[in-house]
Amino acid sequence: MLTYKLDVEERSTWIRTTPGEHELAQPFWATEEGTFYAHREFFTERTEKDSYELFYTFDGEGTLEQNGRTVTLRPGSALLIDCRTPQRYRTRAGAERWYHLWAHIDGPGVAAMAATLDVGTPRPVDLAEPVVRRQFAAIAANLELPGILPAAVVGLAIHTLLAEMVGAAQAGSESALGDEAVRRACELIERAYAEPLTLDDLARTAQVSKSYLLKLFRQNLGTTPYDHLLRYRITRAKELLAETDYKVGKIASLVGFNSESNFSYRFSQMVGQSPRAYRESCPVALTAR
Repeated sequence: MLTYKLDVEERSTWIRTTPGEHELAQPFWATEEGTFYAHREFFTERTEKDSYELFYTFDGEGTLEQNGRTVTLRPGSALLIDCRTPQRYRTRAGAERWYHLWAHIDGPGVAAMAATLDVGTPRPVDLAEPVVRRQFAAIAANLELPGILPAAVVGLAIHTLLAEMVGAAQAGSESALGDEAVRRACELIERAYAEPLTLDDLARTAQVSKSYLLKLFRQNLGTTPYDHLLRYRITRAKELLAETDYKVGKIASLVGFNSESNFSYRFSQMVGQSPRAYRESCPVALTAR
């Protein structure tokens, strides 16, 4: 369900497109983009739309309500929301205008960035207007054009905007505690990856709760502690496969797997080839150390 009032100036813009097969195969794409010079009565209330929406305020003020939280969108603030959850946004009560850039975006890359930004709890971040303007201009100029290159330009612009937001969010939120906790947990992984580490072990070393550590890993590394541990083990296994003639079963044990079959499954899943195939693809096989 959608309720709205487009109290916007005539110079406002709204571009729409329908992504094709190529665009939908990319990590980042857009379906709509616009610049709204909105006045005091502008508002949108929506129960659901199958996309994310990115806002950037360059003059005036707006407000957004979602998941029981209300945030103010001031000049210089950027915000990403998941439109699959009901939301309401409008020119802030008492404000004369809310001039903002916006785009409906989606794709697996957007979803990954959204998890890192914790969009379930809307929090605007501050971005420099020239940076945002440049990327939105690239989206607007290419969104309706056919072809692989325009789609790539749009995707790169979206990726750049979201990367800037992730950087701003990490720099501005609980950075000292978060960075230190993640650092401690990562150091334990690097030191004891061959041992049967648990989330309890990592949280205890990081000196935070398990739930908070999971949140910090998502915000800082874009992954979970378990997946980070798994990737570290597989990377160490690659080194052993390339630089030694150890049997696969021994390598599995050395990097923390309890069985060769589990190791081979995980390795193949993450690398795209079996441990033996990976070893055969390496240019040099050194003797066992």
